[in-house]
Amino acid sequence: MFESKNTFAFTGFALLIRSAAAVAVQRLPIVDLGYQLHQAASFNDTGGYYNFTNIRYAAPPLGDLRFAPPQPPAVNRSAIETGSVPRLCPQAPPGWLPTALPLMSQYTAGLPINVSSSSAADQPLPPIDPRTTEDCLFLDVMVPERIFEAAEEGTGAPVLVWIHGGGYTVGEKATLPLSSPGGLFRRSNSSMIFVALNYRLGAFGWLSGSAVQRDGTANVGLLDQRLALEWVQENIARFGGDPNRVTVMGESAGAGSIAHQITAYGGQEGKGAQDAGVPFSQAILQSTGWYRHPSLAEQDQLFARLLAPLNVSTLQEARRLPTEALVRANMAVLRDTPYGTFSFGPTIDGDFVPSGPAVSLRDGRFDPNVTILIGHNSDEGVLFTPPNATNASTFAASVLALHPSMTPQNLDYVSNTLYPAVFDGTYGYTDPYRRTSNMRADAIIVCKKLPVLSAYQTNAYSYQFSLPPGLHGVDLEYTFYDGGGIGPFNSTTLSGVVSEEAVHTFQRWIGDFVTSGQPRNVDGVLSLPYPGHDANTSTIDLNITGVSIIKEYAAGSRCAFWNSLEL
Repeated sequence: MFESKNTFAFTGFALLIRSAAAVAVQRLPIVDLGYQLHQAASFNDTGGYYNFTNIRYAAPPLGDLRFAPPQPPAVNRSAIETGSVPRLCPQAPPGWLPTALPLMSQYTAGLPINVSSSSAADQPLPPIDPRTTEDCLFLDVMVPERIFEAAEEGTGAPVLVWIHGGGYTVGEKATLPLSSPGGLFRRSNSSMIFVALNYRLGAFGWLSGSAVQRDGTANVGLLDQRLALEWVQENIARFGGDPNRVTVMGESAGAGSIAHQITAYGGQEGKGAQDAGVPFSQAILQSTGWYRHPSLAEQDQLFARLLAPLNVSTLQEARRLPTEALVRANMAVLRDTPYGTFSFGPTIDGDFVPSGPAVSLRDGRFDPNVTILIGHNSDEGVLFTPPNATNASTFAASVLALHPSMTPQNLDYVSNTLYPAVFDGTYGYTDPYRRTSNMRADAIIVCKKLPVLSAYQTNAYSYQFSLPPGLHGVDLEYTFYDGGGIGPFNSTTLSGVVSEEAVHTFQRWIGDFVTSGQPRNVDGVLSLPYPGHDANTSTIDLNITGVSIIKEYAAGSRCAFWNSLEL
């Protein structure tokens, strides 16, 4: 009897819990988007905000819509959507990443770099994440309760839209904790809305070449982002947002995507907040990254590599392949990609991307009505630098891996003038590995700042993130910090926030930029140069001791050279 009574009591308690949960779900708000009804999935009691997750912004990119521009979603009001089904776009990391992570651990721990350089091609393909689906074009809207409740008043709160990075081949809108807006909400007094979006990755989002020119569309990953941004313009007011006060923020490939968005169609087409084109008024670019745009011949070679093991040769045949087959082909290509590169990414298509961002920005073919905040980290290159860079003789090969067609004269200039084999610290490095790492940091990330700053001049703010260890991506822990331990950087897990004051400063920069157009320090004093200062000669450095004005590295001769290769 004792056992049965306890069982009954436990069962009754469980029923009460389920009943309370059901009532809580019923009380979560529903937004009418016209084409569908969408209910918030949860309410964050600590942060005081709703999470409307997995809102469809495009039709499923399947069948004839594979390798094609995204289309608006169909009307489906037969049921209330809750976004309960997880959505991960097909993706694969580059094969060198398992080598890079322990190498970065050794580097940050101050240990000798000693990583096996065994080929990833010898390893079997990893299992496919069960969340993977081509029907992945969804976004999340996180809105503070007070903003949502004031939606009908029409005042409208500013909006921050997050475009994730990942080398154009991996990532998702909700990579927790590196996508939680809780800290940003607190630092901005819950005065903005946060949106995060998925876009197609790898071969699914960036396949290009002659066949794609004939029968498909290149850069559909950029088109996905643009449709999501247009969705924000059309729908964010329903959540209490102001479509005329949208800031788009991205890191690495996400920031590189933004550079392609502000130069889209040569700054002449599109719709949104600005007459000139882009559907946002401000942009935050963190560690802006894009690679040399491949030639048409290189695009065709990659197209053939992707399809050869699938026994198909045309784009139309590729559209009829099962998702799993194409996912594994994409994995195989990325497994064999050269160290520090990603194979897929934006290409020049003569339409959305009429030329590379550096050329478009130089020639004035961009939307000038955007205010920019752009920065880089102090040690960006380690992630992209192979372990054999400890040997000085590999330097030239590492340069040519990024720019295969570089002339002998330019290679000599890079090797003997810009980054000579002098290891006394004069040139910013004391060993062969850091020499190569600095070169790759400049070529891939840091020097992308220069064309943006040169184009936007007084409408741009610049910063350098120097919190130790300054590696590529570590700033995201500060961007999305939402509580937790403060302490030394953990070289084993490659994580750690070393200064809570720096978190507050960085998040306040972002929050104040989103809400006011100017990044400010925690005490309300401007902590970046006013528009009107020459952004090409000075920048703000956020470091372990606070903030200071330093020389803008991107304005030097190294970045002038790397950008000249794109012009």
